[in-house]
Amino acid sequence: MVKKGSNEERDLVHKLWNKGFAAMRAPASGGATKKPLPDVLAGNSEVYLAIEVKTTTKEKIYVDSSKIEALHEFSNIFGAKPYLGIKFKYTKWLFFDPDKIERTRSNNYRIEKDLALQNGLDLDEITKKDRQVKF
Repeated sequence: MVKKGSNEERDLVHKLWNKGFAAMRAPASGGATKKPLPDVLAGNSEVYLAIEVKTTTKEKIYVDSSKIEALHEFSNIFGAKPYLGIKFKYTKWLFFDPDKIERTRSNNYRIEKDLALQNGLDLDEITKKDRQVKF
């Protein structure tokens, strides 16, 4: 049985290819390895993206801080811009710089749908070269 999250990852990979990026799902993400791998990796020789993907049917989503730490670790080694890619039910893809996401008291990350719709970046915004921030 195919999980819904992997379907969403495939959808994002397809959209990135349509934007001129080579893109792939990292088959060992999600605990199959101890290495810090993002869910989706994409690049076009100018812009490199490492994306941790989360989907939900709820009004808010929580992300464990260890996932974001691993995303940062991979991105720093690879030279990619890290993003948290979120797909709320019936919305477009929304992307966030992990450093700009609200933290909970337990140091995890919380994104509420209403704020996400106001503040999230869309796919066009993260795939433009001038949008990328150098480390």
